[in-house]
Amino acid sequence: MDHLGAMLKDHLHVIDPSFRRYCLLNSYMETLWTDGRWTEGPVYFGDSRGLLFSDIPNNRIMRYDETTGVTSVFRQPSNNSNGHTRDRQGRLVSCEHQARRVTRTNHDGTITVIADAYRGKRLNSPNDVVVSSDGAVWFTDPTYGIDGQYEGDKSPSEIGASNVYRVDPSSGEVAIVADDFVQPNGLAFSADEKTLYIVDTGATHVEDGPRHIRAFSVDGSTLSGGEVYSVCDVGLYDGFRLDIDGNIWTSAGDGVHCIAPGGNLIGKILVPETVANVCFGGVKRNRLYMCGTTGLFSAYVGTQGLPYF
Repeated sequence: MDHLGAMLKDHLHVIDPSFRRYCLLNSYMETLWTDGRWTEGPVYFGDSRGLLFSDIPNNRIMRYDETTGVTSVFRQPSNNSNGHTRDRQGRLVSCEHQARRVTRTNHDGTITVIADAYRGKRLNSPNDVVVSSDGAVWFTDPTYGIDGQYEGDKSPSEIGASNVYRVDPSSGEVAIVADDFVQPNGLAFSADEKTLYIVDTGATHVEDGPRHIRAFSVDGSTLSGGEVYSVCDVGLYDGFRLDIDGNIWTSAGDGVHCIAPGGNLIGKILVPETVANVCFGGVKRNRLYMCGTTGLFSAYVGTQGLPYF
């Protein structure tokens, strides 16, 4: 081990030397809150210096106040909400397992349904969501919320498949953009929005099933390609975000994995719990928030998240 390696904190694991530039020698892992059952879907609101995230089985959305360090209930019940993002007007967009829909919370607190059905059939249980610069809403719809009573209400799938959808910003039409997933999960755009990365966590339902990220080329409202970009080596990938260098920071069974452009795993942030989702926050977008099994964790890193939600 070289001198730099000896100085690294225990939560940082360098696989490729290129990861060292993202390792802050005086940083440490922070445990911010530990009273959840399965935390998910973090989204940062810089205008209020707060982070919202889901505690799915407890049917609530929590809020971490970055200025005070206090975590409190933002909304309960939350319809077993899972993934969240912000749209280009700064409004909260949420996936709700129990109500089987995607919603927008308006600035006055009212809630608008963005999507709850496809061709007259109820969605399964929307999981994660992103909004592109044209205002379109893209979301994944696996069956986790209808598989049992723990994260929603047990129910058969009306659609009979787990797809990825796009909601047109003008017409509101819900269209399938990818239909070859076992269980589509986390998703995020590249900085230029020419690539959409989507996780398949199908290993939860199929023996030796997918546990990988796929990369799709984006052409307006359509996707093509979908090659496997990276395969998880511990547990499953789930939710993730990109930084300004094009790295993917994704949840995994042993913490957070950093995947360089091209798909190579270059390093890890080791977390004492299975991580479900992450997002960048803080005034400089260099604080990585991580939702674990029971708690919320954070660590500062030597990069910044992309400057959109």
